[in-house]
Amino acid sequence: MGACAGKYNIIADQGATFSRNVHWKDENGDPIDITDYTARMQVRERYVSTSPVLSLVSPTNITLGGGSGSIVITASATTMAGITAGDYVYDLEMVASNGVVTRLLQGTFKVTPEVTR
Repeated sequence: MGACAGKYNIIADQGATFSRNVHWKDENGDPIDITDYTARMQVRERYVSTSPVLSLVSPTNITLGGGSGSIVITASATTMAGITAGDYVYDLEMVASNGVVTRLLQGTFKVTPEVTR
């Protein structure tokens, strides 16, 4: 749990429901129990941008699977329709009940333009 964040670049469709499944595992490939965790994810235009274009938190938009280490991230089609197509950056953080924050994933978040509206 002391390692650097994994890099995972996301491509999401403007105007379509966004969903990603992530599994947090230890160095042996065993699931990490996230029963006492919360999760948060933000997407910003740039790392230094003051306001996120998308902000997701558990349990509203991020569902945590306890002992299985599963993390399901979702955003509605309506929410995704409100994001301008383009290239962004994001990270996903896990917050333990004792306040320790682990940045689990980071990377680019590309939103492809919607044609059908």
